[in-house]
Amino acid sequence: MAAPNPFEKQTPIPGVKHIIAVSSGKGGVGKSTVATNIAMALGKKSRVGLLDADIYGPSIPRMLGTLGQKPQINPETNQLEPITRYGIKLMSIGFLVDENAAVVWRGPMLFKAMDQFLRDVNWGELDYLVVDLPPGTGDIQLTLAQKVPVSGAVVVSTPQNVALLDVKKAVDMFERVGVPLLGMVENMAYMINPANGEKIQLFPKGEMDTYAHAKGMKKLGAVPFNPSVGLACEAGIPIVEANSNGAEAQEFMAIANNIREILP
Repeated sequence: MAAPNPFEKQTPIPGVKHIIAVSSGKGGVGKSTVATNIAMALGKKSRVGLLDADIYGPSIPRMLGTLGQKPQINPETNQLEPITRYGIKLMSIGFLVDENAAVVWRGPMLFKAMDQFLRDVNWGELDYLVVDLPPGTGDIQLTLAQKVPVSGAVVVSTPQNVALLDVKKAVDMFERVGVPLLGMVENMAYMINPANGEKIQLFPKGEMDTYAHAKGMKKLGAVPFNPSVGLACEAGIPIVEANSNGAEAQEFMAIANNIREILP
C-alpha cells in the first residue's frame, strides 16, 4: 500500500483567492523587501494580505512601520485580527514577541505557529495573500505547501551565480511539492548612474536569464538597486508608497501586473 501524499490534504483559507509564496533559498537578496513591495503594488488594485512566515527573523513589522502593535482577538470568531497598514492586512510573529527576543522553537512548534497564522487569523476576503518565506527549504516551506493550496511561488535572486545556486534549490523544492512557479525577480539587478542614466552592474551578471528560460519560468521583473529602497523600508514606508513614480516602484508595479496576468 502506497504511503499517503502529505501534499494532497491541503485546505483553502476561507475567503482567500490566491496564496503567493515569495522565496529565495538564501538570505541577503532582499526577499522581504521584494515581498513587501509586491504586496503593496498588488494592493493598489486588489485586496491583499501579507504573512511574515520568517519565525526566526521577522522583518515585516519594521518594514511596514508597525513595530509595537499587537493584534487583537475577535471575540466572535476567536481569531487574531491582522494589523492593517496602507490597506494591507499583516501578520507576523514580530507582533507577538519582543523585537529583540529570540524565538527558540523546533519543528512541531513551527508547524503549529504556521497553522495558526493560516487558520486562526481573520484574513477576511483577499484576492492575494503574499507569504514572505524564510531562507532555505525547511519546515516552514514544507508546512505551507502541506497545509494550503499555494497558487504559485515567486523566487528572488540577485544577479550573480552565487545567489542563483541557492535559488535553484528553492525552485527544486517547489517542483517537488507541486507548487507552480510564477517566475523570478532579479533584485538589485543594476544601479542607475544619476549623472547620465547609465546602468551600472553592481554584481557579476550570472546565468539567471538562461536558467529561467531553460525552466520555462517567466522573468517577472528586474528591480534596480537604489539606497532609497532600503531607507524606505527602514522608515516603515515601502518604496511603492514612498516614491511611487520612481524607477524601483514602477518596476514593482510591473511585477504586480505580471502576477495579476498569471493569477487574475
